[in-house]
Amino acid sequence: MRAPVVVTTFERDANTLELPWPFTGRDDELELIRGSVAGGRPGLVVTGPAGCGKTRLALQAVRGTDWARVTGTPAARRIPFAAFAHLLPGTVSLHRAVRLLSGVRLLLVDDAHLLDDASAALVHQLAVQGRTRLLVVASDDASGATAGEPGVPDAVSRLWTGELLPRLALAPLPREETTRLMAAGAAGAPDALTADRLHRLCGGDLRLLRDLLGALRDQGPAAPDADTGEWSWRGPLPLTATVRERAARVLDTARGEERQVLEHLAFAEPLPPHTDAFDLRLLEQLEAEGLITVDEHGAVRLAHPLHGAALRAAAGRLRALRLARTPQQCQSALRAEQRALAASVARADVRSVSAPVGDWLVDHGARIPAGYAAVRAGLARLRGELRDAAAWARHGLRWTPDDHDCRAELALAAAQSGETGPAAGEDVGRAATWQAVARGDLEGALRHIDEDDPFSLYDAVRLDAVHLDAVRPDEAPLKVADRLRDLGHGLFARHADALARGDGPALGRAAEALAERGFLLFAAEAHAQAVRAHRDPRAARTSRTRALALARRCQDARTPALAGLVLGELTARQRQIVTLAAAGLSNRQIAERLTLSVRTVGNHLHSAYTRLGAGDRGALPCLVEQPA
Repeated sequence: MRAPVVVTTFERDANTLELPWPFTGRDDELELIRGSVAGGRPGLVVTGPAGCGKTRLALQAVRGTDWARVTGTPAARRIPFAAFAHLLPGTVSLHRAVRLLSGVRLLLVDDAHLLDDASAALVHQLAVQGRTRLLVVASDDASGATAGEPGVPDAVSRLWTGELLPRLALAPLPREETTRLMAAGAAGAPDALTADRLHRLCGGDLRLLRDLLGALRDQGPAAPDADTGEWSWRGPLPLTATVRERAARVLDTARGEERQVLEHLAFAEPLPPHTDAFDLRLLEQLEAEGLITVDEHGAVRLAHPLHGAALRAAAGRLRALRLARTPQQCQSALRAEQRALAASVARADVRSVSAPVGDWLVDHGARIPAGYAAVRAGLARLRGELRDAAAWARHGLRWTPDDHDCRAELALAAAQSGETGPAAGEDVGRAATWQAVARGDLEGALRHIDEDDPFSLYDAVRLDAVHLDAVRPDEAPLKVADRLRDLGHGLFARHADALARGDGPALGRAAEALAERGFLLFAAEAHAQAVRAHRDPRAARTSRTRALALARRCQDARTPALAGLVLGELTARQRQIVTLAAAGLSNRQIAERLTLSVRTVGNHLHSAYTRLGAGDRGALPCLVEQPA
């Protein structure tokens, strides 16, 4: 008996009147799964936390193939072969079930952690037999220990622990991909600070993300920003059903003393209290249950950012008024945080630094001093987070419209994103440098380099200039690497020296050192420069791949070092087709212009999407339109 093929289509939900969000990101994982379920392969197990998009990824991977699907459910865990009821006739033995399903070419097993024991044993035997390719999807956080439910069936976990099938452990969707998904699935794109807040709260849980976006939309559409057209969210967390489910571990804690500690921690934010403020016995209990964390300095926090917001939203109004902090109470802590962030920039180390006070104030719509906003903008820009940098600068200008530092940071972020907007008033130096770059005037950009400012001087390296005498003929020649060393910035000097020598491997090592310090955009540029310096084509391709991977995390940065990097990944014909597609031509129009079949054009575009990491045609203009 051949099992019927299950054809899955996405239709409009009659209750919510919403369509599924477009598939975004996961291109590498998608290709890996497709290869694993191709002919001659045994299949794959995909695991990951709840809500990270495992099922959607699996469905995308099997589109267009001959496949059947079974799904585990909590209610049917005690019914033998419940998941296979639509594929098996009546009562069957395990042996006969294996024989009946041996003709299925590809079997998608969804929510395998919820399978009944008989169904789990059947999936295991199908893997042992090897005639049916299996794509098994299971949550790796479904231990069920706290809820008293059985965990993942041993027959399922033995698929990967017993090395019957390879395993892909799916990480939560990165922030950049999550932001693109929000822009595609919501009514317009959120501003960078809202996107950051949603990502912090959801932690890659796409079900929770969609639920929150729906709740925010139902509260009433936020007016889009006049300059960017983006909407923002400030204020309390909507206490939706999904939020209650995800925060149930703290919301359902009814024991008086423990609940009191959790609420005190929630309302203490943004500042963490120390262990000496609570009963140590209670803290040990909550830490053992995974509800709090304690750092090496004794500071206590709730284990998940969502938990504090949910506890505050669930508290009564009077209790919240009694326990909540006010923005005025946080000013001294904000100033201390600003000094710490500025110090990290000064020592050229911009790795992820915790800044809970500023985040908390922005989340609640409180006023932020322009000096703090400028520091946050500069830190984000140096990390390659250009949209975040612009958002922080705008937030500072909202309260202090004439602040010089915020205006300069906004101009820098815009120019390094390839925007040739208006100049930032009388700003000179780095803002003027990058405004000239955005206009295509590289020689003019170098004239604005300040040899006493290490970051300005390093801009010359990013623009491929290793000495400045060419644009300053009346001055003594200045070797940038030596001057950077004199200024105490050996990290940047290593990059400048490797570029001057045209040393591809040294540029690669400099890029790795920059990435280790958090300078992702600088690292991407160094890898891109290494592509041209390498003599070994394989090493050049490795550098290009690394540069592309880092550049995709830099929020649409457009700098000269990255120009041409993306299209360099493609064949000549693919570059030709992608350029036309980015200009808005349809597949048929491209086919007519190049005298190709429509199918050939489609095949080239599909290959180009894979190489470029683009989800669809809509992403091409962002990838292709880079400054010359």
